[in-house]
Amino acid sequence: MKSILIVDDIVDNCDLLQTFLETEGYQTDVANCGAIALEKIAAHSPDLVLLDVMMPGMSGYEVVHQVRQSLKLSVPILLVTGNDQFTMAAGLNVEAENFIRKPIDLDRLLNRIQTLLN
Repeated sequence: MKSILIVDDIVDNCDLLQTFLETEGYQTDVANCGAIALEKIAAHSPDLVLLDVMMPGMSGYEVVHQVRQSLKLSVPILLVTGNDQFTMAAGLNVEAENFIRKPIDLDRLLNRIQTLLN
């Protein structure tokens, strides 16, 4: 069973994504901030990280940078953003594999996850 770490500072977002992904057959874990996400990724690297871009303390961009540079891990990272100005180039500049916009289209999310994990 593939594992996905959901990182978002909004509990309702985590709950929604966790429930949806578990019904689709994925094992999930959640982190409500970048620091906890990094601890969980270092302890047990998931198959994929679903990572909110805008979080207090440490942004999703900073988490990606730490995963790639400090932890030296190549785990696929799917950025989640509500920012209309976000572009694929911005995501690639931080070495994320792809991004999806909020509000999240669950069918599109599932398609991106399946593509990244196959």
